[in-house]
Amino acid sequence: MRAAVCDYGAGNVRSVMVALSRLGVEARVTTRPDDVLEADLAVLPGVGAAASAMDGLRAAGLDGALRERLDAGRAIVGICLGLHLALHESEEDGGVAGLALVPGRARRLAGGRVPRIGWAPVEPLGEEFYFAHSFAAETPAASALSEGLVAEVRCGSFVGVQFHPEKSGPAGARYLARELEAARAGSDVS
Repeated sequence: MRAAVCDYGAGNVRSVMVALSRLGVEARVTTRPDDVLEADLAVLPGVGAAASAMDGLRAAGLDGALRERLDAGRAIVGICLGLHLALHESEEDGGVAGLALVPGRARRLAGGRVPRIGWAPVEPLGEEFYFAHSFAAETPAASALSEGLVAEVRCGSFVGVQFHPEKSGPAGARYLARELEAARAGSDVS
């Protein structure tokens, strides 16, 4: 299996690459739209700011490649900021238009601990995962929650997570393995 990890200036690329490698995936960090279109799986990693990340995606032409992938029903995984970028918009940085792969928006957390950092359960997945975020998705495509916040989103061939599977130990590895298997099977991840 080949994965294209989109390089648009976001952090956590190295940890995503290590996690994929441990699962036997031939992963490549790329700014090339052709790599994103040809891979078995495209990954939108994410630690960073929405505006600069979207600027990086657009400058490299990855935004169009990701939309083309989604239209073709090809698997895309978004992690944390990668999930936020897939939405229609984000409140971050004064408001940023997203990729519009998934309906909804990312909103700044209003209560509780901000940033929300640490381990928390995700239902109905039944496991705890590691979170580090100040914004959260609001979307009708939510498929799992953590402490009342959207933890997972599924829409067509896109799956996005607010948590960091690459930093979530065995639970994260199991999660990624399931998504890789769905991509291998050529099915959409919904």
